[in-house]
Amino acid sequence: MKLIASIFGIGYIKGGGTLAAIVTCPFVWLLWQQPALQNPWCLVAVTVIITLLGIYAGDKVEPFWGKDSYRVVIDEVAGMLVTMLFIPPHLYYLLIGLVLFRFFDIVKPLGIRKMEAFPGGTGVMMDDVLAGVYANIVLQVVAFFFKF
Repeated sequence: MKLIASIFGIGYIKGGGTLAAIVTCPFVWLLWQQPALQNPWCLVAVTVIITLLGIYAGDKVEPFWGKDSYRVVIDEVAGMLVTMLFIPPHLYYLLIGLVLFRFFDIVKPLGIRKMEAFPGGTGVMMDDVLAGVYANIVLQVVAFFFKF
């Protein structure tokens, strides 16, 4: 579970959260390029699976690493995926989404920090999921006004 929670060791690297979000971008891009997977609900399914896996992994590694360890970066992957839900496939939106997600994840405004109070893996994941929701809302507005 440590391997999954740390996204194959990315969590052990300084700045692992940002790196995990960056590594998620090519994955989203590849999904966008596959004709069979261009249905936006495919990304929803992947996001739900990663989020549930992150909750499970967070629960499993907490006894070893402590509450919301910096090594757990699967939450950043889930948050970045949430950021990109129902966004038109374009590199600019992906890059703007990355910046927005990291902003909301680091600053933690509007109740994001309160999500950390949930127990175990749920608390680990939900603050990033909510950061992704806020980033997605802003990105939806950007995509509406700026068509690339």
